[in-house]
Amino acid sequence: MGNLADDTIVKGAGGHYEAVLSGEWDFWGPNGGYVAALGLRAVQAHSTQPRLASMSTHFLSTARHGHVDIEVTTLRATQRAESIRVRMTQEDRPICETLVWMVATDLAGVTHDHVRRPDLPGHEQLLSIIDLMGPGIEPPMPIFHNIEWKPFEWQHPGGTDQAAAEARWSAWWRFLPQATFEDPFVDAARAVILLDLNTWAAGSKGRPYEMSYFAPTIDLSIQFHQAQPDSEWLLVDGMADFAKDGLVSGQSRLWSSTGTLIASGFSSLLCKEIRT
Repeated sequence: MGNLADDTIVKGAGGHYEAVLSGEWDFWGPNGGYVAALGLRAVQAHSTQPRLASMSTHFLSTARHGHVDIEVTTLRATQRAESIRVRMTQEDRPICETLVWMVATDLAGVTHDHVRRPDLPGHEQLLSIIDLMGPGIEPPMPIFHNIEWKPFEWQHPGGTDQAAAEARWSAWWRFLPQATFEDPFVDAARAVILLDLNTWAAGSKGRPYEMSYFAPTIDLSIQFHQAQPDSEWLLVDGMADFAKDGLVSGQSRLWSSTGTLIASGFSSLLCKEIRT
């Protein structure tokens, strides 16, 4: 089991940082959201602004467990905002490129909120995946040892009779063994990982478990709206509403347990054939 705060630590200064990718966050290799979160921790060490506004990551190649180098460069800085580029490499092989906007915390402007949380049951009304799977069944990938989830719909592994359905996926999630984090960038990492995971969960919904494709994320963009670091359980709701010619497109939103919109994510996935 991995702890999100410990497994996203970066070291360095002056725009040059290094980190270690943990195998505890594998999902067809190191999860893309987890990889991108390491880049955000480097931004945290580098930026002169305190508040994370948005990020957009292109995943260039699959990382491996172990050491990575992270180069962070300020592209534009003002009193109100800072644009930052993050380049992650592993043995000189490009892993991902991320653009991040950081902003000040005392900004004035228009205020409105017309977004409403989906009318779905609270986490306390649902069974966790641990209860649904039953004793003796291990999570399918290492990352799910670190995140407990409560789905609204469930098909037991091995079932192959479920017809294709609307490509929408919603679930409550909680990180393990530590659920909440005071550090704002570790808290933001929760959003990055969950919004990354949700597109494939939606895109593969209703398909037999014996699928012939998997779909790594090739780009992930996130807008950070309001931090809710005290919310232990997080609701992700999203659609992978278009898939054709090997590409899957999706968008998801992340909510606190009290109905606050935390972040919105958009991603593209590239299907690959599973070879046995």
